Amino acid sequence: MQHFQQRDRGEKRESNQMVFGIRAVIEAIDSGKEIESIFVQRGLSGSLFLELKALLKEHNLSFQQVPVEKLNRITRKNHQGVIGVISPITYHNIEDILPAIYEKGETPFLLMLDGVTDVRNMGAIARTAECAGIHAIIVPKKGSAEINPDAIKTSAGALYKIPVCRQDSLGKVGRFLIESGVQLVVSTEKTEDSIYDVDYTTPTCIIMGAEDVGVSDDLIRISDKLAKIPMFGEIGSLNVSVSAAVVIYEAIRQRNIK
Repeated sequence: MQHFQQRDRGEKRESNQMVFGIRAVIEAIDSGKEIESIFVQRGLSGSLFLELKALLKEHNLSFQQVPVEKLNRITRKNHQGVIGVISPITYHNIEDILPAIYEKGETPFLLMLDGVTDVRNMGAIARTAECAGIHAIIVPKKGSAEINPDAIKTSAGALYKIPVCRQDSLGKVGRFLIESGVQLVVSTEKTEDSIYDVDYTTPTCIIMGAEDVGVSDDLIRISDKLAKIPMFGEIGSLNVSVSAAVVIYEAIRQRNIK
């Protein structure tokens, strides 16, 4: 194994472990390691690789096919055409977390990120969420920012503190939340309603989308509320991490008044 490390101002090291070789990646998955990403040499074949592919399908893990040159740039070791990156955090399941929130007598306050792929945005949002007391962040297994040293550094360590739930289907999670008494509030420009018109004092999951495409139509269709941040300038849009902070702290304002 090899560690990718960088040092921040506080001299704390953040790292992702990298596993080289088909058998090593298979063993990492079998041992229950949280796999952040897998790089596979384009055109790779053989019985051992087929075993790895079957295991990836079983665990609903995706992989990126890349030229061998990219793998060689990552390491000079014998990678056998496969490199796996192990996550520095342990992921959670929202179906385990939500009942625990209710059992504590607390009002669920959740954040779902649909298609937010920039690691620095992920880190900044996690920092805001932790400061605001959000119970958990929900992200999809596919199409989400990696939790890597850059994300953790930008989060100021918040990603070590706030539960991150990596789920197979955000639509399925959304329906589970609705059935559990949690309202879904989508931040989107596809509405005339303002974020200030929404009651956030009830169990709530705020949903933020990617800056280019926004929240998926599937989530919009099942959501309880659509709300937009009022814009008065010429640019007409905010960075997703800033938008998340605006919506989250409107919810905090209402909850504190209550």
